Amino acid sequence: MSDSTPSFTAAGVTISGLRKSYGSNEVLKDISLSVNPGEVVCLIGPSGSGKSTLLRCVNLLEQPNGGTIDVGGYDVTDPDLDIDEMRRHVGMVFQQFNLFPHLTVLENCTVAQLKVLKRSKDEAQRVAQQNLTKVGLGEFADRYPDQLSGGQQQRVAIARALSMDPQLMLFDEPTSALDPETVGEVLAIMRNLAKDGMTMLVVTHEMAFARDVADRVVFMDGGVVVEEGPAAQVIGDPQTPRMQDFLKRVLDPTHVDLG
Repeated sequence: MSDSTPSFTAAGVTISGLRKSYGSNEVLKDISLSVNPGEVVCLIGPSGSGKSTLLRCVNLLEQPNGGTIDVGGYDVTDPDLDIDEMRRHVGMVFQQFNLFPHLTVLENCTVAQLKVLKRSKDEAQRVAQQNLTKVGLGEFADRYPDQLSGGQQQRVAIARALSMDPQLMLFDEPTSALDPETVGEVLAIMRNLAKDGMTMLVVTHEMAFARDVADRVVFMDGGVVVEEGPAAQVIGDPQTPRMQDFLKRVLDPTHVDLG
């Protein structure tokens, strides 16, 4: 990279005219939105609306077909981008936990530090232990993933991401694969990250979390942004009929008119 390599000291995201297609299926249609440093933005909407695809484009797990994405000063759509360098500053937590089953919890949280950040084993373990304690699993370092509940595994995944010292965190429906009783464990960790000022872009179906934690909510449907604004406004007083219908279906599913 050149001497003008951008800094992630104030990580933000600016998306302009983003398009993504799979063959003839256009999943993202001219999407423009931003996430300011220290801001929490939640993407909500029905399944298939393009939320997860948008998130994956931000980290270049999906290649956009058009538009631009700026992440902390890095032009993600630049063909000369040092992807690995950019990703060092971006943590991502998926629906599935993606932990290495043959490694202990502590080892899961140190392997990338050792290989990517080139930290010493002692420093990597110190950082990992610190983040495991942050997510309430400090005493579980020597256990293996199959000895943990789903909620605990997802908390390990968050600790693993945090151990890379990210300036931006991406969450792709992190509670969708969890038992309802363990959802709160993960959401509590995310609330604490928001309080600490972490910049976060979150795809979620948890309306209460979006309302209480997000600075802004972006409602997507059919590959476009239908409505966005402060969380209290979008969820508490939606302006578009589509958003009103979506909330009715999510918040009161037993009274949906199937006709």
